Amino acid sequence: MTFGLSSHNTAERRRRRVSGALLFAAALAAGACAGAYSLPSPRTLVNHTGARIQADQGRLAVIDLWVRRQQEDIVADPSFWIIENRSAVENYPWDALSISGDTAVVLVYASAPESGAFMSIYGHFHLMRVFGRLDEVLPEAIDSVGYPLERAILSRLSDAWLYGRAAYDIPPYGPLDELLFAKENGYLDAFIFSARREEFEEERGTWLQENPGREEEYRQWFLETFETEPLGFRDPDRI
Repeated sequence: MTFGLSSHNTAERRRRRVSGALLFAAALAAGACAGAYSLPSPRTLVNHTGARIQADQGRLAVIDLWVRRQQEDIVADPSFWIIENRSAVENYPWDALSISGDTAVVLVYASAPESGAFMSIYGHFHLMRVFGRLDEVLPEAIDSVGYPLERAILSRLSDAWLYGRAAYDIPPYGPLDELLFAKENGYLDAFIFSARREEFEEERGTWLQENPGREEEYRQWFLETFETEPLGFRDPDRI
């Protein structure tokens, strides 16, 4: 495919492309350098309030298979670009992504550069949606649109973050930790509907009717787990 880029612009885009993905790819490859690959034993994740997530080795092995394939595609496929730009503030994945043509740009918090590989995974899912190639990366959701598709993508992103944190000791990053702890505790829908209530207003209304009290239950759980209000309940002047 030809996109009419000058050689200078192409070189610049290559230089800026998926630096976090390359860092993570290097970590993935390190275990295989000396011989047969072995997934590291998972560590228990504990946040600052003592909330815990215990990762299952078998589950991580399944995640390992698709994360490796996706990382290879992100780094090597010449038909698209994923570019990481540094940000001075923390961003949630959906606020950190912009897509134009063959290119996805993700914002990566400068103090958490390792999170870039996972922001890139989120961008890759959405690029594949634009390209009509979801069957390659998210076959269970190829016929989904709107909220069901976004939920499937965020569920996968949460699994990837669990894998990175538990198997490779990736440092914590607030927005992705919130997603992970919410999903692992059965609050994925509540997390999304709280954070993106205007975007998914109709689906949220139905969910609230079918799950009375669930949103307040989630709010109390989040306060106990993170000692702050969940996104959607916070002061609008705060991130």
